[in-house]
Amino acid sequence: MLRRLALTAVVSLAALAAAVPASTATASGSLGPTPAAVPTSGPLAAARPALGPLPMPLPLPGFLDGGDGTGPGEAGEALTRLTVSVENTGVAGADGTFELECGPTGGSHPRGQAACDRLAEAGATRAGRQELFRPTPEGTMCTMIHGGDAFARIVGTWEGRAVDTTASRRDGCEIARWNSLVPVLPDVR
Repeated sequence: MLRRLALTAVVSLAALAAAVPASTATASGSLGPTPAAVPTSGPLAAARPALGPLPMPLPLPGFLDGGDGTGPGEAGEALTRLTVSVENTGVAGADGTFELECGPTGGSHPRGQAACDRLAEAGATRAGRQELFRPTPEGTMCTMIHGGDAFARIVGTWEGRAVDTTASRRDGCEIARWNSLVPVLPDVR
């Protein structure tokens, strides 16, 4: 949304820059001076606005075009690149360290496309972007259900944001958090 707002502002400025010189020019053959909203007497009479073309807009800052100034899709790098380390799940093939890249999908993650789809789904909502990798807040009342000894650590970048979080199944809150990260994390239910 910020990109769209900045792009709209840049386009508006460009249109205004093109319109201002045309509106300040006098038509050939006009019958007199063009009326203006410039004071001709009083304390503001000496202040004359500087009419002329507006400066050309600068290139979009890095945070609007993908972070490196090259524009979206030009860098050739995935905006999501995570290292997922999982242990003690009790599920064959689920333990280990896996690389996950999205946009395009790649890496060694066993369910790469499904994991990227889940991350994209969460990234589509503001609540998902804020909550997906956030740890359970200190002092939260959680059910004392032990979901197993599974433990995971996720490190890397997600949609250009740094991620460094852990997940376990030690209580009801952590179980719910783990389940919200499936298929990035293995389904151990």
